[in-house]
Amino acid sequence: MNCEIAQQNIVLAQYGELPDDLQSSLEQHLGLCEDCRREWHLLAELNEELALRPLPEPSPNLLAASRMRLDEALDAIPPRSLTQRLSANAFRWLGLMQSAPALATLLLGVGFLGGNLLLRYQVARAPRATAPVIISNPAGGGISSVSGIVQTPNSEVVQVTYNRVIPEMVQGSLDDPQIRNLLVLGTKLAANNEVHTDAVAYLAQECMAGHSCDSDQSGYAGIRSTLLASLRTDRNPADRLKALDGLQRYVAQDVQVRNAVLDSVMYDQNSAVRAQAISLLAPVQADSSVRRVLRTVSTVDSNPAVRYASFQALQGTADIQ
Repeated sequence: MNCEIAQQNIVLAQYGELPDDLQSSLEQHLGLCEDCRREWHLLAELNEELALRPLPEPSPNLLAASRMRLDEALDAIPPRSLTQRLSANAFRWLGLMQSAPALATLLLGVGFLGGNLLLRYQVARAPRATAPVIISNPAGGGISSVSGIVQTPNSEVVQVTYNRVIPEMVQGSLDDPQIRNLLVLGTKLAANNEVHTDAVAYLAQECMAGHSCDSDQSGYAGIRSTLLASLRTDRNPADRLKALDGLQRYVAQDVQVRNAVLDSVMYDQNSAVRAQAISLLAPVQADSSVRRVLRTVSTVDSNPAVRYASFQALQGTADIQ
């Protein structure tokens, strides 16, 4: 056994992969060759040093991505010609013949060549395995939208970026700014009509109780303006009635609230909403704009109940007129 083959066998022996029939030949060579014996000790010390250090486990995403890149690199390699394959196999046969009997070398060479050709034949005609799907964040809520699609050049690998929706819940007092802000959002971004109605009702309840319903107060994101928007735009009359309940305290002091109530008296399509709006004007019946609207409605409105309610409201201002 020469030094070149011995150094190859040293590596195999250090990792426990050297066949038993070559072990004795290697030990005899190490007893005679100082350089190979030094190589043996250096490799043994290196393995001991590496054994003391923890080996980090690669992440599944890294392994999957590495396999895909390896497959792409292998696919990019042009196939070797028959001459190149025969030359490579011939060099392997010569190396094996130096360390094994002639019959064993012949059998091994024939088996290797036959297996190599058979394997290449099977790989060339086998269906290509589908690349693994890599999910960056498998946990989380449902998918709300797909924000990007990128295909790896010269491959069938596609990277899809998507957004998830994760439902959350918060519990707290109606006086808490976060709860109030969420209720305001509930009037605008409600998932259904029931949630919208509940949000309007709770906001109106806070205003009726006089709990910080000012539109300009820091931390309470426009509760009064939210009720004004509900009074003007909500399609459900019950929601508009709730908004009127919440705005009742501010008719006398807030001109915007008063004007919104007057608009309801004039233009709302629901008679119950108009009648309640008229009742809210009792504290401000002395206002000229209020009297003008009530007088118009009491004389020309097509709804008898609304005309009568306006007429009754005007009776309270007869001494002023």
